[in-house]
Amino acid sequence: MDTTFGGDTVSQTDRRQNTQDQGGPRVSPSEALQRLIDGNERFLRGESRFGGMRPKMLDELASGQQPFATILGCADSRVPPELIFDAVLVELFVVRVAGNVVSAEVAGSLQYASAHLRTPLIVVFGHEGCGAVEATFKTMRLGVRQRSRIQSLVDSIMPAIEEVDAGLPPLEQLSRAVKTNVRWQWAAIWKSPEVRERPADDLLVVGSVYDLRSGRVTWLDRRGTIPTASRSTT
Repeated sequence: MDTTFGGDTVSQTDRRQNTQDQGGPRVSPSEALQRLIDGNERFLRGESRFGGMRPKMLDELASGQQPFATILGCADSRVPPELIFDAVLVELFVVRVAGNVVSAEVAGSLQYASAHLRTPLIVVFGHEGCGAVEATFKTMRLGVRQRSRIQSLVDSIMPAIEEVDAGLPPLEQLSRAVKTNVRWQWAAIWKSPEVRERPADDLLVVGSVYDLRSGRVTWLDRRGTIPTASRSTT
């Protein structure tokens, strides 16, 4: 039986490629990453798959979710992962917060995705011109005090970018800080218990940065690994 997504047809076989056994993912971590890369290429070409869903498909999805990737992204309205990676419902488990930071609440969602959904890929998804990172610079460089809850967010980003060279031009500082923050959050995820307990070939954790002007995603580390000593740190 086929299910229609707008004008496209997705077969039961294609949908099964997105599902998981309780014992582990049907797709490998590298295959999951390649799906995101391919999806961004379709997005750039204007060939996105999603054009709406039939009621029957929605009814089938109500029984459960089996995403192939977990995305930790920024809350910025210009960077919706589902569109940028040309994903349809049930393919991505998305957690969004300003500055794509790993707070206690975010960590709980990531733990659920790893321990219960067993997604084979976790992506920290930052973007150029991030307002949360820029606000952190204003606090660090100019002493600007943000509103209370925004300040808490800024405080959580500050350790990630405090070593960015203050002598660089402002735009270059911001660009480097965005990448540094992605890597910082990436490392924090690698050190978490839910990641440490997964076999090395069962999970990739990668960083990426989205360019607002071009629509292209740059992958900062496609190995999905960090040194063993860092991974085992408690």
